[in-house]
Amino acid sequence: MTTLRDKSGLLEVTIFVVFALTTKALALQWTPKYAGPVTLLLTLALLTGYLHRQGKTWKHYGLKPLTGLKAKLLVLPQAILVSICFAISVGSVIALANAFEISALLQVSEGVESRFGGVRGNLPNFIMWLGIIWVSAAFGEEMFFRGYLVTRLQEVLPSTRLATVLAVLIPALIFGYGHYDYQGIRGLVMTGMIGIAFGASYLLLKKSLWPIILVHGAMDSIAFTALYLGAD
Repeated sequence: MTTLRDKSGLLEVTIFVVFALTTKALALQWTPKYAGPVTLLLTLALLTGYLHRQGKTWKHYGLKPLTGLKAKLLVLPQAILVSICFAISVGSVIALANAFEISALLQVSEGVESRFGGVRGNLPNFIMWLGIIWVSAAFGEEMFFRGYLVTRLQEVLPSTRLATVLAVLIPALIFGYGHYDYQGIRGLVMTGMIGIAFGASYLLLKKSLWPIILVHGAMDSIAFTALYLGAD
């Protein structure tokens, strides 16, 4: 690979990633159940202020205005494409785990139950978590991991195919690691693969976050609805 196009940009990305991971590690000692949402929103608030000082907006990082009826209607077929990528990523992990009997990828971590088990049959808790997943997961995670990190890494890395792969892969690995504390190896691998699917979709859709936000929020909502209704 050739040299970096923007060394200061790479430092900027590193600072925000380290800030997000460090604050989460600290928040886990204070409020483990809400550490992810709290630190992600704090990181986004800091990042938004920084971008504003740089004369940039989130439009540059995927939150493009849906101008006109055609743009709005296109979100649905685009979301179908994202859903297919999502299904392939999740299905490949499950198929691999079953084929090679990898127990670490088949068993749901006890941390998931301790964090979300209270949703079962508890309507106020269910509604609260639906709000959290749309604000923090659907919007927040996609804005940071796909919108900011993928776009910024593409800007600072050399203009090569390998660099594009790395711009998708690196945020996906960080995304997976961000779920390791309560989901274990299964969560790291599963969410890492989902991160690759979403990152690739982001580039295929010419850096539009709306279809990915819609799919992310919908999939999490389905999972939490099943949990509320008593599913394991």
